Formats: sequence, C-alpha cells, structure tokens
Amino acid sequence: MDDHNKRVIETALLCAQEPLTVADMTRLFVEDIAPGEIDNALIELQKAWEDKGMELVHIATGWRFQSRLAMREYLDRLTPEKPPKYSRAVMETLAIIAYRQPVTRGEIEEIRGVAVSSNVMKQLEDRGWVEVIGHKETIGRPGLYATTKQFLDDLSLTNLQSLPMLEDAAPMAAAAQLGQAVMEFDASATVETVIELDENGQPIIQSTDEELVNEEFISEKTSEAVEEVTPESEDKPDEQK
Repeated sequence: MDDHNKRVIETALLCAQEPLTVADMTRLFVEDIAPGEIDNALIELQKAWEDKGMELVHIATGWRFQSRLAMREYLDRLTPEKPPKYSRAVMETLAIIAYRQPVTRGEIEEIRGVAVSSNVMKQLEDRGWVEVIGHKETIGRPGLYATTKQFLDDLSLTNLQSLPMLEDAAPMAAAAQLGQAVMEFDASATVETVIELDENGQPIIQSTDEELVNEEFISEKTSEAVEEVTPESEDKPDEQK
C-alpha cells in the first residue's frame, strides 16, 4: 500500500471515536483494497509509532490509537482528579466471571465464600463489563454471567486468552492481577455477607454488613494506566452479636 493510503488509514484511526475494523477501513477508499493490504498497513503503522507517546493497538472490536502507559503521569496533570476506586467485592466478582465464565451468581458466591450484593452485579452490568448470556438448566434457571467486548476493549485485549495468566487460582489473586492490568480498587472497602457451608455444602449466612462500593466507574483506558494495589488476602467475618 502506498504512503498516501497509509496516511488515510492513520488519519481515520486518529479521528475515530470508536475502534475501527478492517472492514470499516476498506470503506475509506473508492477503489477496492484487499483486507490483507490494510493488515500490512496497520502493522507498518504500529512500527512507525513505536517510539511515540501514542500506540496503535488491536482490541476486541477493532483497531485504535491510545496513549502509552508511560504517559499517564503527564496526562494526569491535565485532569488531576483521581479515578474512582473499586471495592474488593467488585474486583473479585469481575475476576471470577472473567476467568470462570459462564458462571452463575451462586457459583460466584461459592468461590468467594460470601454473598454477592445486587449492587455489585449492577455496577458491572451498568459499566458494560458483564452480561447474562443464558440460563443454567437447574432449579430456578439462574442466569449465566460472562464478560463483554466492552470489557475486553477497556482492558485493551483482543480476546479472553489475552487475560493475565494466573499464578494462584484464589479469587483475590485473580482480582489483584486483573486490577494491576487496568483499574484501581479500594482494598480497605468491606463487604460482607459472610457464608459458611454446612456438611451438605449448603450456605449458612451468619451475618451481614452494608457493602461499601463506589458508585462511579473509571474512565476508558485511553490515556490511563494502572497503579498496583496489594489487597487484603481474605474477607473477615463479622463478630457474632
């Protein structure tokens, strides 16, 4: 592909408000451009931007330019407001859905050992990160939760196989690694409805605290990096009254 056409693609990507697919980019030209030519042009553009503050990335819904993580400290000076933080409950629930999907709310509670607040699920659904994709054929037909393309886009991932590899299968390990990838969360926030399982594996609810969760959501990862946060390793049950 000649330099002019590459500039056309580059300009379209820089001006686009949403990621562009290869099919979108073929419509930029009157003449027929093979998808393979556009793929090659995109790879060349990636290389051309390797030493710049922006990078061209391939995500679930297409291609887009975004700022590099190293630029965050400078860009933050233009918008000094810190992004809202997520509670431990939100991060653990999101991590379990991401790594174990499709999964029911009951299965999430069994893995975490605590009841999942409706507010937590509402946050994740409102943010567009999770959705119900079906129902499990069992008593009550509970909904099966899975992550969305919006979730992948916000994490700058092309597919679920691009998620960070887990060194520990525990929910907090998954939450920590996921959090380090794209978002901050408040490890001091407490949730909880603490659950014990009886000898038959059925949950026994012992006590309930009000869940503290942030009602706002972080902005898209464009011009945003992630600070590492080391969360508390366990949920602490409330004292019996």
